[in-house]
Amino acid sequence: MQLIFGVSDPILPNRDLYPTTYYFTPNDQARYEIIIKILKDHGWNWVGIITTGEESNQMAVKKLSKMMAKYDICIEYIINLEIRMNSEQNEEVFVKSTAQVVVICGLYSELYQSFIQKLVKLENITLILHESWVNFLSKITYHMASFINGSIVVRVPRRSVSKVVESIFNVNPSTHPNDPLLEEIWFKLFRCLSNDTKKNGFYQWYYRKQGVNCTEMYYIPPSEYEMTDTSLYYTYVSVYILAHALNTVKEMGNKSGLLQHQWRLRTQYMKYIHFREPNGYPVFFNERGEVPFVWIIGNWVISRTNMTDISEFLERIMATIYLPIPNRRIYTRILENYMWKNDREPYSRCKDPCNPGYRKAPNGGVKVCCYDCVPCSEDEMSNVTDSDKCHKCLKEEWPDEKREKCVPKTYEFLSYEKDILVPVFLALTLFFSAVTLFVLRSFVYYWDTPIVKANNRTVSFILLVSILLGFLCVFFFLGRPVAITCLLRQTSFGIFFSIGVSSVLAKTITVCIAFKATKPGSVWMKLVSQKVSNSVVLVCSSAQVLICVIWLLVSPPYVEFDHHSYPGKIIIQCNEGSDLWFYSMLGYMGLLAAVSFLLAFMVRTLPDSFNEAKYITFSMLLFCSVWMAMIPAYLSTRGKYMVAVEIFAILTSCAGILGCIFFPKVYILLLKPNFNSRNVIMVKNKLQI
Repeated sequence: MQLIFGVSDPILPNRDLYPTTYYFTPNDQARYEIIIKILKDHGWNWVGIITTGEESNQMAVKKLSKMMAKYDICIEYIINLEIRMNSEQNEEVFVKSTAQVVVICGLYSELYQSFIQKLVKLENITLILHESWVNFLSKITYHMASFINGSIVVRVPRRSVSKVVESIFNVNPSTHPNDPLLEEIWFKLFRCLSNDTKKNGFYQWYYRKQGVNCTEMYYIPPSEYEMTDTSLYYTYVSVYILAHALNTVKEMGNKSGLLQHQWRLRTQYMKYIHFREPNGYPVFFNERGEVPFVWIIGNWVISRTNMTDISEFLERIMATIYLPIPNRRIYTRILENYMWKNDREPYSRCKDPCNPGYRKAPNGGVKVCCYDCVPCSEDEMSNVTDSDKCHKCLKEEWPDEKREKCVPKTYEFLSYEKDILVPVFLALTLFFSAVTLFVLRSFVYYWDTPIVKANNRTVSFILLVSILLGFLCVFFFLGRPVAITCLLRQTSFGIFFSIGVSSVLAKTITVCIAFKATKPGSVWMKLVSQKVSNSVVLVCSSAQVLICVIWLLVSPPYVEFDHHSYPGKIIIQCNEGSDLWFYSMLGYMGLLAAVSFLLAFMVRTLPDSFNEAKYITFSMLLFCSVWMAMIPAYLSTRGKYMVAVEIFAILTSCAGILGCIFFPKVYILLLKPNFNSRNVIMVKNKLQI
């Protein structure tokens, strides 16, 4: 078992290579993680790195560069100060760079200070420094550091070993005259000569110092250890670690096992070590064989006092971190309390961040930090800055105008409260229904007059009722669709219209038969009866009822929510269930209308007094034209406009039949009563039904 302290190497914590090695020194990996976290929290993704040629620094640059690439942080330049031939080029690169954040990778060195002296013309540079810089920041004069906007130092707390110093306070050559090591230490620190002349000569030659005879008792001040000699602290704690390990073995009574399997037992018992060192920090080993250290993020800013060329750095502790511990958050994000010169936070980015509603897109450059901002597509959003991709909203949501958040989609249907078309359709429906009722009342009032009898009053009554129901079925198409309205809207419309068209067909057939039955006793004379016209209405209507019943049993209509036809809208509509049965219903109704049109067209030239065929011809022509125009318009629209097209077709076709067939008769009944007499209208007995 080995315990290593004061040495930092990323390979040492590898348990596969060194399973029996334990590590007591600040972990550079933790330092890099904290640096990355600082850069990410401030939004700095465009940085420079300055280092020297030492192997450890080069390894640190390699490791830090790899971690930066993982988190999309780009390095504008890496300057190696020990390459003398490129010194001017290094200065030129640094001066022309746009990165305002510079990571000093490595321990403090005079090379860094001499390089900084040449860059006094720069402004607003922020340095991220190693902890070794803490003791040397005072060497940077105000003039030299005037370009520094602020500094961030990632360091461990200063460790006090005053108790150790107190314990060795009385240790000196006088109290331990036979200790040659103490004699050499005292000569090195205080030039005190010993009693051995040969040793004195060697010390003076080796250290190039002239010795003196010390007449007073010298001792090492505690402040010397407290401020500079951190190795004493690591040595002290390491000794305590071994002492605790041996004490654990002793307490558990495994002395025999210790002699046979020394490294195994010592390695096993290292995990039981847990104590607090003199400064109160806990000491224990994690699964990687490391002692987690407390890290401090110090924010340093330079100040000037009494107008002298002396720099004073003020430090503010921004966070305390306990690393490395797996799955432990690094630190809470703190941005508002940082100190910057002139209170201006550095801005170090290759490209301005993409606002919410945009995403990052490569612009063909090498650096991933230099990108373009592209707006999210119509159905996507991004609610964070610098989003790598846009996200789709939930099925019931849609991006707002700025595409920064998802908002609920609006529901679309022919609403009584919101759509202007609904009041229009309501007014037209009520108006035509009132007109139909007026015509129906007129026919009932003049039920026994010749003109009502001549126009087959029973079939006319059925036709008027079907027209009225056709107008009223419009209410099934208005408002929010529900299950019952979806079931009834198309089927009721199809049945009512089929009854109406069947009645028109019956009236047409009656006219044809009437003018064919000119000879008494002929076959046509036998067909001239009310039963024929009623049978036509019943049979033709029953076929449509059968189609609708099968439709409802096989594939009934249902309420459907269409999320895709219109952006940002959910269309609540009735799905017909089966297009085959829907178009079968329309096709059958069209067939009845076409037959009525053809028959009426054939007998349109018969005497006017007995013939309403030309009115039927016009009504069926209008009916067929409306529905032939309606079908392509119906198929090319979606949502409430598709429903509006169908409502318009229903109102137009019903109004056409009502106007073409019944308005001439109402005109005679109300305004030309003299034409409604037996002397004017010569109706044979066979037509008086």
